[in-house]
Amino acid sequence: MAASAGAVTRREFLATLAAAPSALATAAGAASAQPHFVRAVYLSYYGLGDRTVRERVLGLLDRTELNAVVIDVKGDRGFIPYESGVPLAADAGALGPVRVRDFDALLARLRSEGVYAIARVVVFKDHVLARHRPDWAVLDAGTGSPWLDNEGLAWIDPFEEAAWAYSIAVAREAAERGFREIQFDYLRFPGDGRLGAARYSKASTAEARRQAISGFLERAREALAPTGASIAVDVFAYTAFNRDDSGIGQRVEDLAPRVDFLCPMAYPSAYHRGIPGYPNPVTHPYEVVRETVRRMRERVGAARARVRPWIQDFRDYAFDRRAFGVAEVSAQMRAAQAAGAAGWMLWNSRNEYTVEALRPKGTAAD
Repeated sequence: MAASAGAVTRREFLATLAAAPSALATAAGAASAQPHFVRAVYLSYYGLGDRTVRERVLGLLDRTELNAVVIDVKGDRGFIPYESGVPLAADAGALGPVRVRDFDALLARLRSEGVYAIARVVVFKDHVLARHRPDWAVLDAGTGSPWLDNEGLAWIDPFEEAAWAYSIAVAREAAERGFREIQFDYLRFPGDGRLGAARYSKASTAEARRQAISGFLERAREALAPTGASIAVDVFAYTAFNRDDSGIGQRVEDLAPRVDFLCPMAYPSAYHRGIPGYPNPVTHPYEVVRETVRRMRERVGAARARVRPWIQDFRDYAFDRRAFGVAEVSAQMRAAQAAGAAGWMLWNSRNEYTVEALRPKGTAAD
């Protein structure tokens, strides 16, 4: 990646990471092995903090075919659910309303039960850090204040290399605590809101955006290598179909050599413009997921990445508001496997899942 004014050298970057206290340094060998086919459920930041919700979700891992869980370690607002040792986390106010004091015991429990633990780390959508360090934020060209997306949340400027070290330090801490995979989300430029008012520290060209995302991943892989953790990145599902960067810096051919897993958000509802052959995707959940995985695998080619989609377990929001029940959720699961995916992950922001779509524990081959 070409250096720019104020760019951080690799040596300076790694020195910043080294300044953060080491976490519990759980030995990689003590952690759960990676399943051949991941069947995961998502546990949100606030769901993690609510013991009733948390136990309801984790109970599914005891009773059903699920063998993995994706846990918010740095959520959509930038909050971290445990007492992080990364200095900037406390300084920025990222140790927010949820504080799971038995977090390490929770991870130990998951390891003992053979559950594959994935840490979701939201990168550039970080309201907390952007408010603390507005010099790192995407700015509003009209006001000079941090720019806000449609949810009213501020973002970190992906061109600000000095800010990369923070999310990577949080990720490394999570890996040292025992997470076997780091899943970076919102590793992209904003895609909604008054995009014309968003001002970055350099010209937001397609090439520059792609270089920023690739550069972050190169730094992350170098920093996480000693932990042995795999690296995944969540991507817009349309990246499977678009040959450009979709205006957000995500392009399959750039990402695939730099990660272990590409995780398209293959929700039928997310394809608001339809896909070739399926103008109304919510009526064809099987075909939509199958085609997303197939196209993305085709474009990955000989690169290292495997494809593991997020699938929709929530009501449609883009077409006719239909509920997604057993038939729709099961169809997506079957499609992912038929298309050669490395697994699937259920998404519901309220952590309310269609349990009837899951097979009982012991009935699914790994």
